[in-house]
Amino acid sequence: MTDSALAAHAVPAPDPDQGKAVSERDRAHVFHSWSAQDQVAPLPIAGASGSRFWDYEGNNYLDFASQLVFTNIGHQHPKVVAAIQEQAARLCTISPSFANDKRSEAAELITSHAPEGLNRVFFTNAGADAIENAVRMARVHTGRPKVLTAYRSYHGNTATAITMTGDPRRWANEIAGHHDSAVGHFFGPYLYRSHFYATTEAEETERALDHLEQTIVFEGSGTIAAIVLETVVGTNGILVPPPGYLAGVRALCDKYGIVYIADEVMAGFGRTGAWFAIDHWDVTPDLITFAKGVNSGYVPLGGVIISDAIHDTFRNRVFPGGLTYSGHPLACAAAVATITVMREERIVENAAWLGENVFAPTLREFAERHPSVGEARGIGAFWALDLVKNRDSREMLVPYGASGAAAAPMNAVLAECKKHGTWPFTHFNRLQLTPPLNMSEADARKGLAAIDKALSVADQYVEA
Repeated sequence: MTDSALAAHAVPAPDPDQGKAVSERDRAHVFHSWSAQDQVAPLPIAGASGSRFWDYEGNNYLDFASQLVFTNIGHQHPKVVAAIQEQAARLCTISPSFANDKRSEAAELITSHAPEGLNRVFFTNAGADAIENAVRMARVHTGRPKVLTAYRSYHGNTATAITMTGDPRRWANEIAGHHDSAVGHFFGPYLYRSHFYATTEAEETERALDHLEQTIVFEGSGTIAAIVLETVVGTNGILVPPPGYLAGVRALCDKYGIVYIADEVMAGFGRTGAWFAIDHWDVTPDLITFAKGVNSGYVPLGGVIISDAIHDTFRNRVFPGGLTYSGHPLACAAAVATITVMREERIVENAAWLGENVFAPTLREFAERHPSVGEARGIGAFWALDLVKNRDSREMLVPYGASGAAAAPMNAVLAECKKHGTWPFTHFNRLQLTPPLNMSEADARKGLAAIDKALSVADQYVEA
């Protein structure tokens, strides 16, 4: 189904008074995440369809963020909406202690696309609790306490997941006492800003793996339950691992008896042009966490795909975890419909095609032409522009962790994108382009034209 066919919902006439009422109720009663409450003014959204959403003023935006990188099949896909309606009419909810047809079917479909030997699914409500439960499985399986994760990472907002997270959102949570003391961090590969003085991908891989092994040794290999990695780092840079790195991580885990957990919450279900990002590197982890794209975020759902070896640990041993809504029928019905649609409409293949034929050449041309673009990188429908003040020094356009006045240059760039009807994802100095995987070529090029205009604003902040 084309993006134009998906956009079947007529955009209603503007209704500014209704938008104002929505904003007033929001201000009066809603507490917003990751925000100082007096400093946010969320845009009221009236509706969405396909690759677009619109406000009550009549402004229409290309969703170049897939919201928070989850509407992988776009908004309001009629087949998924119909599946949710049908399930709601038949069975809205049931305890996870019962078997349910949609839960079983969803698990079967999910594992059919996972690497060989990962055959079972523990369902959660979202990505953070998927991470929490995957770590719990690894700790029980190994009898070890520690978990290692990369500094450039985001794994969720629950206690262990936020401690595992590498970006500044972790800091305030640790001050507040939300801290898992058995979590450590290391530097993953990032050739553009290499911590290892590498000049080639081969050097970056070798030196990053050496650093990781030293971290394992100094932490005590016999104390480490799991290494958790976003296969392609999402929020913190869209960092595609260099050749050989993930295979090297797998080898280190095997060497030291450590569980390898692949965090595919953002990168999974077609985002990179493969069902799972790990498929690009032909590596098999012990556990895979997922959420977001499994049902395009239509109903909250996440989970852990479990290897046979870890499943065997719990054949006659109780797994010490569970969730009231694990495998919720509405969420699983949406997952079944989403995966079916992705197969029928070759949505994963479209993401790969867009990456190779539209995003890669266009963004690399931007990098040559705009002095504010230090690097363009990505895969499939998962791209980032690393914006800089100076190409030679690679000084970031805004500082790491920037907010308030320090973030003004990026805010200006984002405002220019929105002015031209395109809504990307931003994080610190990066403009991240993560549209629905079934976006049409025409809409992709239209959005990129808006990005081109916005980069002219970023260029104004470049220092000679």
